Amino acid sequence: MPDPTLDIIVPIYNEQELLEELCTRLKNVCNELAPLRCRVIFVNDGSADQSWPMLVKQQEREPRFALINLSRNFGHQPALTAGMAYSDADASVIMDGDLQDPPELIPKLVQTWRDGAQVVLASRSSRTETGLRRIGFDLFHRFFSQISDFDIPANNGTFSLLDRRAMLHLKSLPERHRFLPGLRAWIGFEQREVLYDRDDRAAGQPKQTFKRLVTYAMDGVFSFSEKPLRMMTWAGLTISLVGFLIATVFVIKRLTGVEVAATGFTTLVTLTLFLGGIQLTALGLLGEYLGRTYDEVKRRPLFIVRETFGIQIRDPQCSSTHHTNSNDQSL
Repeated sequence: MPDPTLDIIVPIYNEQELLEELCTRLKNVCNELAPLRCRVIFVNDGSADQSWPMLVKQQEREPRFALINLSRNFGHQPALTAGMAYSDADASVIMDGDLQDPPELIPKLVQTWRDGAQVVLASRSSRTETGLRRIGFDLFHRFFSQISDFDIPANNGTFSLLDRRAMLHLKSLPERHRFLPGLRAWIGFEQREVLYDRDDRAAGQPKQTFKRLVTYAMDGVFSFSEKPLRMMTWAGLTISLVGFLIATVFVIKRLTGVEVAATGFTTLVTLTLFLGGIQLTALGLLGEYLGRTYDEVKRRPLFIVRETFGIQIRDPQCSSTHHTNSNDQSL
């Protein structure tokens, strides 16, 4: 039997400060895993710095590196999806390229896979973020664990290993707004966890802005929970019931001749603003769900590949050479 194969998928966006260290550590991990045949698939997500030229030079020196260059910046999740689309190994590791996910943990993931797990999650036992980012992460994980429609393990990001069968099912999911931890939990299979301490960035500043993190969190909530809609329904029913009871009390007082105090301006303004806020919130929730449905219906490709190095184009209408500049591919 041939030696098993492993793909390591790493999205890159403006990471020139740490690429040399990242590539060196990944090479060392691949050497450690021999005779397991490793391939590292770097996905350049429209980097505006020197990340792509540096990756090309690295690939020229290391045949185990494969490069995918997207036509522009499509975002973290589409870049991961591009790497997964090109992965055909017996097992695939998905990790971020900022070295907060330590490559040295990969051998433990592989060993857990060899012990029978089909999905291996790298679970954070601790993390180094501080300030508002740390508070936001903690609040999101607590909120999401309560609101999701099925169990999604907390403190798990993209760092994980999937065997070939699990990866095939994950790649078959057609969502445009992708929340990988939720999709990975949804497919099921035997899942195990490997604990690790999440490191600081090796260099540079985080590339995931606060706005992108909020959008990513919203994708998770609206893709895997209908509870916000149910909460608005129950809020509307509760407010209607309270309003009906209050109206009944005033009618009874009027019929029995009991003096009814005139409603003041402050009361009217407060009620109007409260009910208006509830209605606008409900409309906003409906808009979020409707907007995501609209994106799914349009069926635009998640990404477009400009060129590849060290890996073959999969679209039969494109050239099957290892490097192409003239043919684009989309998924």
